[in-house]
Amino acid sequence: MKNIIAFDLGGSGGKLFLGQYENGKLHIETIHRFEHAAISVNGNLYWDILRIYQEMCTGIKKAVVCSGDDIASLGIDSFCNDFALVTPEGELLTQMHSYRDPRTVTLKNELYNIMSPEALYRINGNQNAPFNTLMQLGAMMLQNQGYLLKNNKLVFLPDLLIYFLSGNMFTEYTLASVSQMYDYRLQDWSHEIVNNYLIPLDTFAPIVAPGTINCQTNEAANAALLTKGFSIVNVCEHDTASAFLASIAEGTSALISCGTWALVGVETDEPIITDYGYQYNIANEGGYPNGHHRILKNVMGTWIIQEIRADYRTQGIEYNFGDLEAMASEAVPFAYLIDVDDDAFYAPGNMIQRIQAYCDHYYGSHPVTPGELIRCVNESLAMKYRWNLEKLQTLTDLTIENINVLGGGSQSALMCQFTANATGLPVIAGPVEATALGNMIVQLTALNEITGIEEGRQILRDSIVFKSYVPKDSERWNAEYETFVTRFQLT
Repeated sequence: MKNIIAFDLGGSGGKLFLGQYENGKLHIETIHRFEHAAISVNGNLYWDILRIYQEMCTGIKKAVVCSGDDIASLGIDSFCNDFALVTPEGELLTQMHSYRDPRTVTLKNELYNIMSPEALYRINGNQNAPFNTLMQLGAMMLQNQGYLLKNNKLVFLPDLLIYFLSGNMFTEYTLASVSQMYDYRLQDWSHEIVNNYLIPLDTFAPIVAPGTINCQTNEAANAALLTKGFSIVNVCEHDTASAFLASIAEGTSALISCGTWALVGVETDEPIITDYGYQYNIANEGGYPNGHHRILKNVMGTWIIQEIRADYRTQGIEYNFGDLEAMASEAVPFAYLIDVDDDAFYAPGNMIQRIQAYCDHYYGSHPVTPGELIRCVNESLAMKYRWNLEKLQTLTDLTIENINVLGGGSQSALMCQFTANATGLPVIAGPVEATALGNMIVQLTALNEITGIEEGRQILRDSIVFKSYVPKDSERWNAEYETFVTRFQLT
């Protein structure tokens, strides 16, 4: 039996899983979980990286005890783009800004004056977005903080946690691929981009491929974790890359990894960088080799629902997701729809008020009850999934046969049914812990326990119970979709 650990860090919480693989079956158990959020200080947003590391270590220690200190490996994944700087002496030099920090939005025009969005897209095929690593580094240069990059190393969030455990610094490929500085043709950093933004090329740690073992926990970490030590696998450390690997759908599938963000995409053999892709800001993202490149669109996801819950919490009212979904199922259909990707919903705080102001503008009235708010968001998400899938099909020339909803959003029967209704496609829901499972599939491949991703996916099909949804009320949904596209001038 092989015991492996997956640490999955999201924008609102972290989870550590102990996986046990034996005789072609994978069993996972949640060992530790915690909530966290970006911290606002004088108008800037930061992650509490040291607390995150402490929580991860707490979970590892629990896994060590549960396994009798028989851990083969650990893999870490998280959201992408955020980083800290480490000195040549190994000191953590900077705080870690959150990708939602407003500095990149404030400096947007100046950043795109250096290189246009189109010029950037033609090199890396990444979506143009304020949260990209390039935008964060460019903002630092414009704010006269470029001296911080000199002689120091940029280390992305999952790789920083690996550094804390091992003393080794890497840049895992899937993280590099979405930084807006990677060139797929060169399979390396784009010298043109980093030179134009005056970023020293030696700022970056060496790029390593997912599915490789490049280090072990060091003596200091072993002493703190009360373990004899274990290997650290560079998995697909971008959480979406890990989640997509856990797809259980068969045939030509669209995948929706639904958490704080919803990533709507398809897998291809190679990047597709075209004028059409630029027009609709369709992202190319690196994955595990051999057919797992991702072409996708970001949709706001459950972020809006999380923020609605947070608003009610400030009023002393605590709703869980089940409570909200039950109320939403009783609300009037299609009373209000919003474009969930509007800039109005990007930043944290006062989400209910912003939804109501948005609806007042378009409808002259707004949702009031929790059920009305959540139904509005869920129906709107389903509509935006359909719109994005149509663009992906045009770009890739694929005929989508079904949709696999992965991650926490797969637990929402209402959301999955709405997605089937809006798209006219069957929906397969699960696995819930897709990111951790994709993380573990790569670990098992690196450990030579399985032959690769397809075998890993079959193991998941044999190990996991999942739900299916078929489209309903297609005529009504099609009519409402046309109204949605017209109202928000989506072309």
